[in-house]
Amino acid sequence: MTDVTSDAAATRLRRSPLHERHTAAGAKFAPFGGWEMPLEYAGGGVLKEHAAVRTAVGVFDVSHLGKARVTGPGAAEFVNSCLSNDLRRIGPGRAQYTLCCDDATGGVVDDIIAYLYADDHVFLIPNAANTAEVVRRLRAAAPERITVTDEHEAYAVLAVQGPRSGDLLAALDLPTEHGYMSFDAANLAAVELTVCRTGYTGELGYELVVPAEHAVTVWDALFAAGEAFELRACGLAARDTLRTEMGYPLHGQDLSLDITPVQARSGWAVGWDKPAFWGRDALLAEKAAGPRRTLRGLVAVDRAIPRPGMTLHVGDKQVGTVTSGTFSPTRKQGIALALLDTDASLAEGDEVQVNIRGRQAPLRLQKPPFVTPSTH
Repeated sequence: MTDVTSDAAATRLRRSPLHERHTAAGAKFAPFGGWEMPLEYAGGGVLKEHAAVRTAVGVFDVSHLGKARVTGPGAAEFVNSCLSNDLRRIGPGRAQYTLCCDDATGGVVDDIIAYLYADDHVFLIPNAANTAEVVRRLRAAAPERITVTDEHEAYAVLAVQGPRSGDLLAALDLPTEHGYMSFDAANLAAVELTVCRTGYTGELGYELVVPAEHAVTVWDALFAAGEAFELRACGLAARDTLRTEMGYPLHGQDLSLDITPVQARSGWAVGWDKPAFWGRDALLAEKAAGPRRTLRGLVAVDRAIPRPGMTLHVGDKQVGTVTSGTFSPTRKQGIALALLDTDASLAEGDEVQVNIRGRQAPLRLQKPPFVTPSTH
C-alpha cells in the first residue's frame, strides 16, 4: 500500500461514508481496491490497533468490500451452481465462505461471503476490486428469472472484532448469541442493520452491514459505548497483520486467477460432490493429479521479516515464493504464507532460505494459524 498524497489521486478513488470520521481521528489513508481507506490511525498505529483486537475490541471500516444481491425463484440454487462451496450445507440465516472460480482454469476470481436469506435471496460480499467482475459473471450466467444487483456503495460494513466485541454489542442491545457464520437482523439508534458473526482476524467478532446513509450514526453509537470496553479504531494495516497471523488468504496474493483453491489449500471451501460449479472439471483434475505447488506457512528463525514476492531456496534451488509476509506483533517474529513447489517434498519443521537485502535468512515451515484463534 502507498499513501494517497494528492487531491487529484483521491478523486480517482471511492470513499467510505465514514471518511470524515476517519479524517477527524487522524487516519493515514491508502488506496485499496479502488477506495481510499484508513491504513492506520494517529495515537498508536498498527501495533496498538493489532493489540486492541487481540486483547479488547477494535472496529474496522471495511465498507470498500463489495455487496451484491441475487434474487428471484431459485436464486440460491443458481448461486450454488456457480460458486464453489455448497449452499445446501447451510440454511437461511447462515453465511458461508465460498469462491468464484474461472470455469476454464479453476483459478480464483474472488473469495466471497454468501449470506443465505432464503431460497430466492442471497446476499454476497466480494472483495472491492473484484465486485464488478463477480457481478458480470453472475449476470452473464443468470436465467431470466434471476436478478443480480450490484449494491457496492449502498451499504457500509463495520467489523467489530476482539474478545470484548460481544460485550460492546450487547451494551447496545445488538444480538450476540447467534452461532459462528450466522446473522440476525437488528436495530441500533433507529437504524436497521444486519449483524453477522464473522470476521477476518481470528478473534470473536461481528460484521455489521449498515445502509450507507446511516453509517455515521452506527459508528458514533459504537464509540459512545466503546470507551468502557477500550474500543479502538483500526485500519487495514492491522487487519493485514491479524489475518496473516491466522493464515487467512488475501485475494491477489494467496488466491488469484493463477492460484487455484487446490494450490491454496482451500479445498474445504469447495463442494466437491456438487454436480456443477465454475471450475469443477479443472479443479477435480488438479486434485486427482496433485497440485504442482501448495500454500504453506513459514516463521522466521531469526529477526528476518519476509515480504511478498521474495523467493525461497533450499541450497541453490528455488523452491517457492512468499505470497504474504509480515512481522507478527503477537509472536514478535516474521511470519509468511508462501507457494512452495510440491516436488521439493518439504515437511513441517524443515527450513528454507529467503534473501533479505543480500543476507540468506532461515524460515521454518509451520502450519497456520500462527496464533491461537478464538473465532468459535
